[in-house]
Amino acid sequence: MSNVADLDRPTDAAEREDARDIAYASQWRLVFIRLRRHRLAVASGIVLAALYLMAAFAPFLSPHDPTEKSLEYREAPPQRLRFVSDQGVHLRPFVYPFTATTNRVSFKRDYHDDRAQPYPLRFFVRGYRYKLLFVFESDIHLFGTGVAEVPVHLLGTDHLGRDMLARVMYGAQISLSVGLVGVAISFVLGILIGGLAGYFGGFVDEAVQRVVEVLLSIPQLPLWMGLSAALPLSWPVVRMYFAITVILSLVGWTRLAREVRGKFLSLRGEDYVVAAQVAGMRDLPIIFRHMVPSFLSHIVASLTLSIPLMIIGETSLSFLGLGMQAPAISWGVLLQSAQKVQTLELAPWLMIPALYVIVTVLAFNFLGDGLRDAADPYGQT
Repeated sequence: MSNVADLDRPTDAAEREDARDIAYASQWRLVFIRLRRHRLAVASGIVLAALYLMAAFAPFLSPHDPTEKSLEYREAPPQRLRFVSDQGVHLRPFVYPFTATTNRVSFKRDYHDDRAQPYPLRFFVRGYRYKLLFVFESDIHLFGTGVAEVPVHLLGTDHLGRDMLARVMYGAQISLSVGLVGVAISFVLGILIGGLAGYFGGFVDEAVQRVVEVLLSIPQLPLWMGLSAALPLSWPVVRMYFAITVILSLVGWTRLAREVRGKFLSLRGEDYVVAAQVAGMRDLPIIFRHMVPSFLSHIVASLTLSIPLMIIGETSLSFLGLGMQAPAISWGVLLQSAQKVQTLELAPWLMIPALYVIVTVLAFNFLGDGLRDAADPYGQT
C-alpha cells in the first residue's frame, strides 16, 4: 500500500515545488502555468512580440525611407545576401549592386548583379533622419552598405522604386496597432453594455439583446464598407486611422457583450455580489471590482481571438480602397498594388505583405487558443 501511495506523490524536489506553486497560486498564476505548457501558444507569443518590436523600431530597423522613390530601381527583385564571391568565402554577408537593362521584346526592366565589386553589409550605418518612438531623433540604422549609391533591397522594390522591407515595417505600425486600439474600444463597450444587461436584466437586457441581434444580422464586411465609404477622402491620415478603428469596433463589441451578459446572469446571485449590494455599494463598482475580475482571464482570451479579425478588417478595407489611403502605409495599402494579375507575374514580391498578415493572424489565433485553454477553470494543471 505504501508503494502505491508513493506513486501519487511528487518524488522530485522540482515536482514538489511545482505542486506547492499550484496549490497556492492565484488565478493569473494558474493561467500562466497552463499557458507556458502550450508550446504553440508560447511560440506564437514570441512571434507576435517580434512583430510588435519590429513595428515600434521600424525607423531604426529599416535601411531606407519608406517614401523615398528611386526610378532607377523600379520593381527591382529582392537582393540576395551572399557569403561566397569570385574572390572566395566572406565572413561578413554582402550584396552585389544591380544593373538594369530594358528588354526590347517585353519592354520589361531586367536586373542583373554587377559582380565587379561586392559590398559587405555593415551594422549601425548612417542614413535618413527619423524620430524613434516619436521622441528620440537619430540617423543610425541597423544595417546597410554605408554607400549611398549601393542600396540594399532585401524584399525588392515597388513600381516607384520604394523599398518594400521599409514599407512592410512601417505598415506594421498601422496594421498591428489598429487591432489593439479596436479591441480596447470593444473591451470597454462589451463589458459595460453586456455587464449592464446581465446585471439588471429585464427591460435593459431585452433592449441590449435586440440591438446586438440587429448588428449581428448585418454582414460585417458590407457594413464596414458602407461606413468607410461615408468617410471624406480629404481627411488626414491620423483622423482616418481613428475613424477606421472606430468603425471596426462598432461590431466587434457585440459578441463580447453577449458573453459578458451570460456570465453576469449566473454571477449576480452569488453571495459576494449580494453582500456588496447589501453593503450599499453602487452598481458600477460592483460590476468592475467584483464581477469582471472573476472571469477576466476568459475575457482576455476572447479579445486575443478578436484582434486578428480587426487586422483582417483593416487590411480588407484598405485593399479595396475604402480604408487607409496613400500616403498612409499599412499592409492593406501595400497590397493594393498587387491587385493586377500582370503585376503579380512581373513582381510577385509585392505580395509579401500578405505573408505578414497570414503569420500575424495565425499567431494571434494560436495564442488565443492557448489562453482560452489556460483560462478554463476545469483545465488540467
